[in-house]
Amino acid sequence: MCRVYLSLGSNLGQRAKNLAQALCMLEDELRIVQVSSIYETEPVGVREQPWFLNLVCAGETELSPQELLAFIQGIEGKMGRVREGRFGPRLIDIDILFYDDLVIRTPSLEIPHPRLTERAFVLVPLVEIAPDLLHPVLKLTVREILEKAEGLEEVRPYQG
Repeated sequence: MCRVYLSLGSNLGQRAKNLAQALCMLEDELRIVQVSSIYETEPVGVREQPWFLNLVCAGETELSPQELLAFIQGIEGKMGRVREGRFGPRLIDIDILFYDDLVIRTPSLEIPHPRLTERAFVLVPLVEIAPDLLHPVLKLTVREILEKAEGLEEVRPYQG
């Protein structure tokens, strides 16, 4: 079994319900071992859209990284996600943050996620569940990455 960390986000429809549904669907191929609190975050990139709800989960899977990506994209499709440009609104977005300590750089998949160090909506919930997780390239814990980060978007606990 391989340990993976995933980021989930939604800013359309019933955001909290979308996250819960995606977590349930992930359990078909993932044994979820930890789930962060839900955070409400301001949009990055395209600012004129609703705020997101985000969480991070840790799980164990036997899927390869490419199989996991295909599985996740299948969930997004089943839930109605339409890919219309980068950083736009979405019913559900699921990203692979880490897959064990692998470093993968292909046209279709980058692990660790290449922008996780720039995203409070990833770092804050990730630090909640795995503060000492070591970034295999930077050789810093996610807590250290968050402490060094500057100018990140606003993240606040979800009060729903």
